[in-house]
Formats: sequence, structure tokens, C-alpha cells
Amino acid sequence: MIEPLSYYIDGINNKDRIVLSRAITLIESTVPAHRVVANQLIEYCLKQEKQSKRIGITGSPGVGKSTFINALGAEIIANSQSLAILAIDPSSTITKGSILGDKTRMYEIAYHKDVFIRPTASSNYLGGIAQNTYQTILLCEAFGFDYILIETVGVGQSEIEIKHLTDLFMLLVLPNSGDELQGIKRGVMELADIIIINKADKANEQQAKISVAQLKSVLPLLNYQNKEWNNIVLQTSSIEKIGIDNTLKYIESYFSKVNIESIRKQQLLSWKNNLVIQLIQEKIMSNKNIKTIIDEFLANDAYSYKQIQKINTQLESLINKLDS
Repeated sequence: MIEPLSYYIDGINNKDRIVLSRAITLIESTVPAHRVVANQLIEYCLKQEKQSKRIGITGSPGVGKSTFINALGAEIIANSQSLAILAIDPSSTITKGSILGDKTRMYEIAYHKDVFIRPTASSNYLGGIAQNTYQTILLCEAFGFDYILIETVGVGQSEIEIKHLTDLFMLLVLPNSGDELQGIKRGVMELADIIIINKADKANEQQAKISVAQLKSVLPLLNYQNKEWNNIVLQTSSIEKIGIDNTLKYIESYFSKVNIESIRKQQLLSWKNNLVIQLIQEKIMSNKNIKTIIDEFLANDAYSYKQIQKINTQLESLINKLDS
């Protein structure tokens, strides 16, 4: 049974979390009838004037992203504000499923009345996020959450996709993590608005200070594009709650300085561009002629440049028919 559009709109306006969860499930569905209602719901959400603080959080596996979010979330709700947490988990290449265990590390806030946590499988979608993350953000914003935190799968060169969907991008690294920074490379670091040296417990305090100094010396070398904000390095201990309140102060400072309207326009443009590409890919892969071309290529055990030339010619022929 497919619920009507009014069911989801009324539920979101009335802050019904069960309806919000069902709405997220709706936009994740690939059933054509579900997608019709989902698209109408997203259109409604885009017209709402509510504005949450959208924050993307990434970092290497083991850096403590979920524990950091637990501590930051506790600080947010202590200030009488609400938050939604979208935790993206890596998917199995075999079953496509995920453990979705991030919520277990957010024990302090998981069941608070002002907190909504939605674990989502990445389904092997690149960029450290899920395919419908942007739409889920829109739903949570229309619901009225003050903050929306998105935890990515784990840092890598492809993790920068979250930068294009959020207002503020945070990168977590470990103390004394020279080798880790080499693995992260420049792509993620130069896009991070705030870099957090996490797990800076008292036992690691000296190492954390060294890491902060090292990163601060590197930042001027990066081609940072935001002229309204100078990216900064902070240190925190999520377990000992050190530096969390200071982090939230810098987050608030960031939102008071940057042009959110301009950032949101870029987010919408990026999403629309990805949506068009997704639709094109779906149509192409469902085309019988193209499927035949692909099947013939895959069925041949050998490989030659002539095969590629043949495929290229066949595809050009199909495209020319569309142009005419």
C-alpha cells in the first residue's frame, strides 16, 4: 500500500518521527510508484523556509566519528537544540547489507527526545554517502531539526562528495597521524572547514599538540576557496569531553560568517547535476540496444582495440539517431 502525499506532509508538519522514518524509506525505494510520491514530497520540502545547520563529518575508520558525534550531540541538546544524525555505513559487496552499528556508540543521545538517528547503508554508492542522502537532509530540515549531522563511511579521496551537500565540512584525524595524513592526501584536507584532532585524551595530549602545530603549518599551503572563513584546527577528546564545547562555539562562529544562501544554491545545483546523470545512466542501461552491445562485449573472452572501436561506433550511431 502506498500512502498519499498528504500523509507524509502532515506527518512531517506534526513532527511525527514514525512518518519521517517512513518518508526516508519512501525516497530510498526504487519502486516507480513510490518514486512518484517521493519526488512530490521532495518538491514540497524544497519550498519550506526552515533552515537547519547541515554538517558533514568524515575521518578514517577508528578515528572516533560516532563517539565524537555522541559528544557533540550531547552539547547541542544541552543548549536546547534538536538534531538529526544520518550515519552512512559501508555495504557488503556480497549481500549489499550493512551492520548499521553507529547508533551503539551514541548511547548518550540515542534515545533523547530531541535526537533522531538514521543509519543508512551506502549500497556501494561512491563518495562516502548514500544515494539519497541529500533528499534525506531535505526531509529532516522540513521536519525542523536545528542541526543535521552526516557521518560518512570513512575518509578517502571520494569522501569529498559530502562537501557538496553540507554547509560545514569537518575532518577528524588522530593525534600523531603523519602516516594517516599521507593516506588522506590533499583532496579532503583542503576542503575541510574545521579539522579536528580527535582522541586527544590526557595521555595523548602532547602528541595532539604536535599534530595541531603540524596541520596549522600545512593549511596555508592548501588552495582553500572559502574567502569568508579561515579553516582551523582544533583538538578534542570525545571520551573525556575535552574541547567539545569549544568546537560547538567555532561551528556557531562559522555559520555567523559564511553566506549560507550561496552555499545552498551550490548544494542544489550539485544534487540536480547528479540526479540528471543518475537518470541518464538508468535509461542507458535499460536500453535494449545498448544492453546487447554490452552483453556482446562481456561475452567475448578476448580483448582488442577493435572491440572498443566497434562499441564506440555503435554508441555514436544510437546517439546520432537521438539527435535527428
